[in-house]
Amino acid sequence: MNFTILDDHRETTVEARTTDDGSVLIRTGDIPSALGWERKTQGWCRGDICIPARVAEGVERDDGWVDLAAFADLIDRPYAEASAFGVAAMGVSAAERESALAGGVAPDFQLRDVDGVAHTLSSLRGRKVALVFWASWCGCRYDLAEWERQHVALSSHGFSVVSIAADRRPEDAEPWIREAGATHLALIDVDGGVADRYQVLNVPTVVWIDEEGRVVRPNDTIFATDLFRAMSGLDSARAMAALRRWVLEADVGLTPGEAAEHAPQVTAAQQQARTEAAVALWLHRSGHADEAAEFFARAEKLAPEDVTIWRGAMPLLGTDPMGDEYFRRRQALTDAGIPIYRPLPDWQGPDGDDA
Repeated sequence: MNFTILDDHRETTVEARTTDDGSVLIRTGDIPSALGWERKTQGWCRGDICIPARVAEGVERDDGWVDLAAFADLIDRPYAEASAFGVAAMGVSAAERESALAGGVAPDFQLRDVDGVAHTLSSLRGRKVALVFWASWCGCRYDLAEWERQHVALSSHGFSVVSIAADRRPEDAEPWIREAGATHLALIDVDGGVADRYQVLNVPTVVWIDEEGRVVRPNDTIFATDLFRAMSGLDSARAMAALRRWVLEADVGLTPGEAAEHAPQVTAAQQQARTEAAVALWLHRSGHADEAAEFFARAEKLAPEDVTIWRGAMPLLGTDPMGDEYFRRRQALTDAGIPIYRPLPDWQGPDGDDA
């Protein structure tokens, strides 16, 4: 049968079969194209990394097939499957994701705008960039016009805003992008892959990236207006003043050491949740709404702090992301001591102190 493999949000179709015990097997020869690993004499290899043959043999069958779930375990990757519907997903391990973020280099990516044109982060090398994660299901959608104003006002100083909508359907984000009159790069993360790479747990989340492509200010909760200040407790004027100091005076507000200390931490549960959510999204797009809801629920149970998963799924599942159900879940997080917003501390001084 044809079987879909989602490898860190990249989709490949291969031939597969299932065993009596429910294991999914794919051909050894399909592993390189589907997962990027190659079977060599010394074992399974990817780049300079090789898993010895004596260890790798445990996932292989004599007739040239590989147990997919066992292979994921072998290479330390989170795994989820809906074999009855012909799909499985592998994510990235928490250690690998956290190591990449700790290095300080902003992960590159390619996303499309509302017109379907692809753009890369690396195309803006040589400029300061504010990555602004937002969504149509968040009140921060009303901030998009202010981010556009900041982009226009500071563009001549070598600064660009790149807004990234955490929406799973482009048509949900498009009206807000059009209404804001966006001339900045306004992109849509329909598969959640960029939010995953940057460990975005809620929106708005803003990341500052310097001219050399390094993260100088990691994930920060920044509102560009005070429309929801009563809920967030955050002063947008101080946040925008801090942004202007960075662009105009090269004052990041954090030392490199402090920025490293604030680099996002990643847990295995969060990466497993994102893997479950990848299967859920595929199922939903394939017309299996009930089964998709089950996988979204698994993801939420694993990582309730990842609001982008469960709130982002609400529009797909017919639940109002601004309604009572959202506020019930939000209150449950608060009661459990899980923060809704994660602002960095340096620009939130007392009145008259922007340090």
